[in-house]
Amino acid sequence: MVFDTPGIDLLEGRRDLAVIWDIRVAPGWRRCGVGSDLFAAAERWARARDCTEVKVETQNINVAACRFYEKQGCELRAANRGVYPTLRDEVQLLWYKEL
Repeated sequence: MVFDTPGIDLLEGRRDLAVIWDIRVAPGWRRCGVGSDLFAAAERWARARDCTEVKVETQNINVAACRFYEKQGCELRAANRGVYPTLRDEVQLLWYKEL
């Protein structure tokens, strides 16, 4: 997670926004609640730093991640084409959750 970090464009210049950089769960631990626990820990971390929102970036090809973030209460607010020049078929998806 990051917040209030110069040079991180995903933070949009905001001091009340935290970005979840990556949540990965080993295959043997998936569907056991580990991802949800990690997301909840990230929310607590952000709240402790007076953040009012968390943001997550994923891609249109990662359907499992999209479903996971939606299940965590995130709202898809942006779909940006052309963000990944070498991956023309991938669309950047930006998910937000108010805390």
